[in-house]
Parts: sequence; C-alpha cells; structure tokens
Amino acid sequence: MRYRGLLLVAATIGLVAGGAAVATTSAGAAAAGCRVAYTISSQWQGGFGATVAVTNLGDPINGWTLTWSFATGQSVTQAWNATVTQSGTSVSAVNAGYNAALGTGASTSFGFNGAWSGSNPVPATFRLNNVVCTGTVGPTTSASPTRTASPSPSTSATPGNPGTRTVRVFWLKPTNVAFDQRYPDGIANVMREAQRYYRQELGKTFALNATVVETVNGEHDTTWYINTNCDPGGDRYWCVVANMQAELRRRFGLANPDSRWLVVGEISAEDVGKSGGGASPGWVLLSGHDADGGAGLNGPMNRWYGGMVHELGHGFGLPDSTSTDGTPMSASFYSYPNTHFSQAQKNAILAGPYGSFLS
Repeated sequence: MRYRGLLLVAATIGLVAGGAAVATTSAGAAAAGCRVAYTISSQWQGGFGATVAVTNLGDPINGWTLTWSFATGQSVTQAWNATVTQSGTSVSAVNAGYNAALGTGASTSFGFNGAWSGSNPVPATFRLNNVVCTGTVGPTTSASPTRTASPSPSTSATPGNPGTRTVRVFWLKPTNVAFDQRYPDGIANVMREAQRYYRQELGKTFALNATVVETVNGEHDTTWYINTNCDPGGDRYWCVVANMQAELRRRFGLANPDSRWLVVGEISAEDVGKSGGGASPGWVLLSGHDADGGAGLNGPMNRWYGGMVHELGHGFGLPDSTSTDGTPMSASFYSYPNTHFSQAQKNAILAGPYGSFLS
C-alpha cells in the first residue's frame, strides 16, 4: 500500500487579552492570552482545507472554544480533532475530549475542509474562551461564580462517541515518537480521498467520524512493537502491526472483525526494510512506511491513495487479484487514480460483510 501531496499558505494571528475570563476553579484574577496559526493547507476551485493551531498563553484551562467569523461567505463542511459548527458567518470550534486541557504555553490543533467562492481570506480575529488573541498575556477578572474544573483527560486517546457503521481510524504513536500534526491530518486526507474514490466507483461510499483519525499514545516504544511477540527468525513487520492491533482491541474494546466499525490502524513503527500493509475483512493494518506516506513524507501522494483503496478493498472483503488487471486489488493500485474496480469486485463489496456500511 502506498500514497501523498500538499500546498501551504500560512498566516499567524495573535489573539487579545480581555473580555470574559477563561474557566478557573475560583473567581478572581486570571492571566489570559492566546495565539492562533491558521494555515490553508490545500485549496481548489470551490474548496479548501485548513489547519488551526491554538496556543494558550495564559493560565491553564480545561475545556476551550475557539470562535471566528468568515469575511466572504466561506463555510465549514467537515472537521476533525474538534467539533466545529457554523451559524451564518460565525464559526465555533469546541475541543475534543482528548485535547481539552491546555496548560500555560501548551498547543493543540484541529483541521477542517471548507467551501469558498470569490476569495478565501484568512479570518481577521479569533477568540479563545471569549478572549481575543493578540499573542500577549494580560489579567482578566472573572465575575462568574466559582466553577469546579472537570477532571483532566487521559494522556491516551479518548475518542468520545464515534459513530457506528463507519470506518474508524487510529494512528498509534509509540512513547518515543513525538506528536506531529501532519500524521493525523495527512492520514485523514488519505481517508477522504479513498472515500471519494469509493463513491466514484460504487455510487455510494463509507462514512468517517467527525474526528477522522483518533491519535493514540502507545503504551510502549518502537523497539517493543517491533520485537515483542515475534519469532526471532520471522518477519517483524507482522509483529509490529499485530502488536498494534492487540493494543487497540484491548484498549478500545474492539473485536476482530467488529460489526460496529471497519477499523483502520496505522502505527509509526517498523523494522528497517520491513514495510507494507495488510488487511482482512473488518481491519486494515499499516506500519510506519504508510503512516509516513500519509503524512506526506514518503513519495508521491497517489501511491498512498491507491494503497489505502487497495487495503480497504480487503477490509470490505475482496481478495487480491491473480494478475495485474487494472483494478486496485492488483499492482495496478500504483497507477492510481487510473485504476478501477471490476463489476465483479463492485458486486462483491456491496454483497460483502461491510457492504451495508455504504450509502
């Protein structure tokens, strides 16, 4: 399996101290301030993708809402790592369960796809918990009554309430791998392209969740995933993805296969020279090579788009083709997007164990 690509237009905007106070455990003075970097990561006629990085410069907060207004009628069509709603030109992004807590100087980010016409300027002003961000910190007085802070979220992913009968996607990050927003954002883009392709080929497609990629802080370092539960003379690639699958199943109560979700797991670990992907009905398992590809760090994007289409084909129940036949279930997936399912493959997907997930 293989995939990648990206444009970049960035604008960093400071946001103002003042206005309503951030949430605190007692009334009184609190330091408030924030900074936002709004990046248009890709743009095409009538549509665009954006990433929004939020940095809390004031006192720690547990729970945040970022608001802004679009100046020229843009609209949000899909978002991940935050719940984004829009009323007219006003947009509100609320934290996910796993990124609610922001200490002083801490950052998080979320992304969305949007629509535009005419022009697509960067919003002029952002507010974090009603504090206009300027990139500076100032005191603000809360007149609200004492509030009890909600418990701090776990450092591991808490996915909230992903919809069932969807394709549920995880990126597992070992303990010695630094978080990099390119991975959840890039893997999400790969999934959206596969979603588009399935609709093109079948006339219907699978659903993704509001948080397309759930980032999971792994319990072990890369060496553990590579070497544990392995035959000393065996292929450690399969050890890596099997260890990932076992951890995801245990931590998230997943079955193999699972009637609630078709599960995609990607892990940022693999033995040197041992890369690839594997899938069976209900599961797609990919190692570091594919995770890097999704993040845009491993060659042309079409390779990774085609690879995901291929592995999802297995997830929907298709076998490999017996020859290079122009379909995604053969080496023809390397020619993506110039590859197409046969009518027999389309019929098998729709009649298969997860065909009812498509709409």
